[in-house]
Amino acid sequence: MIVGKRKELEDIKQMLSGHKKVLIVGCDTCVSVCWAGGTKEVSALAAELEADSDTAGISFLRSSVDRQCELEMCEPLRDQAQEADVILSLGCGAGAQILAELFDDTPVMPGLDTTFLGVPTELGVWVEKCSCCGDCTLDKTGGICPVVVCGKGLLNGPCGGVRRNGMCELDEEKDCAWVQIYRRLEKQG
Repeated sequence: MIVGKRKELEDIKQMLSGHKKVLIVGCDTCVSVCWAGGTKEVSALAAELEADSDTAGISFLRSSVDRQCELEMCEPLRDQAQEADVILSLGCGAGAQILAELFDDTPVMPGLDTTFLGVPTELGVWVEKCSCCGDCTLDKTGGICPVVVCGKGLLNGPCGGVRRNGMCELDEEKDCAWVQIYRRLEKQG
């Protein structure tokens, strides 16, 4: 899933400076699962902005769609978008771009920073599994992504600094990605 985090409130307030009517749009898929951009986060951010003296005089419309990354799912926002003089997207970068494409006469501001594709390992903890590099090598690396797992992102094998105990030279508490790949491929024959 796409993992994101909300921008700092000061950054959001700066983006909204000079605007009077803001439509905050959430995405109820990926970024809602990581508690960054779903319906609840839209309401929480709107309440936070409404309570802030720096944003006095700005009115906030609230909405959310199932997937901001799909034009058809954002189309029902058209009436609210026409009322607003700026749209604040609490979706990933793709979602914000779809809103900007669909409502090209209204500025769209990103309320989130898209961080990576990841998986939850425990409640509230996300681990990066894919950097969306566009050149997937998982078929050659035993299903372990060297771009993400290797501290240096090496695609051609371990660096000269791999520790004898199989640990990464950049993080002595982390297994070397290429040692992991070798072990996985060895196990698979």
